[in-house]
Parts: sequence; structure tokens; C-alpha cells
Amino acid sequence: MPSWARRPQASAAFLNPALIAAIAATAARDYEREASGRLMPWPMVFVLAPLVLHRPTRRALPTSTRTHLTNWVAEHPALVASLAPRGASLAPAVREGLRFGLRHQMLAIEQGCLKGTLARSRAGGELADLIKAASLIGRWTAKSENPSTVFALLGVRP
Repeated sequence: MPSWARRPQASAAFLNPALIAAIAATAARDYEREASGRLMPWPMVFVLAPLVLHRPTRRALPTSTRTHLTNWVAEHPALVASLAPRGASLAPAVREGLRFGLRHQMLAIEQGCLKGTLARSRAGGELADLIKAASLIGRWTAKSENPSTVFALLGVRP
């Protein structure tokens, strides 16, 4: 990642480590709740970021977890096709966000998985949309017994 002084202002604001840590912590917390205590595998954050941070994808997400991931993937092939390249381009920012979240106790690692330690947010505006989408993705992906199924459906490799 370039130094903060060399980052474009919009990129620095939208891809800042605190924001990425907050969406990761939200998703991990709600994954754990949905999965009855099973923790979110840490590579899932690399799927979370391109789903949540990309506005067209975020807006196309279902409103509840009743929609099966396979159905959503079939209905949004263009968004799914661009997910892997977006995920690869976001990987440095995601790693930075994970380090920030761990350093500031927003996230914890237990048994190779992530545990979100962030309380529920009362944010407004676009931040509320990001947090809501992260919560949905956490709960939605928790419904799959095997994380590799989620990666395969979305066309990404951990």
C-alpha cells in the first residue's frame, strides 16, 4: 500500500483500515451468531470486502438471508464475474484493515478464525449501509457449512 500522503483522498477515505476492520468485525460477529458459535474463517474477509465496498454489488444484495447464495449468484452473473478481480485489488487494503482490527481489539483470532468484538453500530448514511451489508454477508455465509462452497460459488480462491 502506498503511504497515506500518496493515496488519493477518496481511496484513503473509503479504504481506510478502520472502515475495513469495522465491516470485518461486524460480519464476523454476525457470522458467529448465525452459526451458533462457529467462528468465521478469516479468508472470508477477502470475499466480504468486494461484496460490501462495491456500491453496485452492495445494492444488489438481498434484503434477508432467506435468498440462497446460489440463486443470487445466478441472478447477478456480471457482479459475480467481477468479484475475483475486485477482491485481488482490495487484498492489500483488507490485510491492512485486519491488522488494524486486531491491534485495536475490534477483531480477535481464535483457532484460525475471526471473532468480531465490535458492538452494534448506530451509524448513519452510507456507513450504515456498509455495516448493514457486512452483517448480512456474515449471516448469509454462515449458512454454508463449508466456506469453500462460498468461495466456489463466488468464483474466488482463498
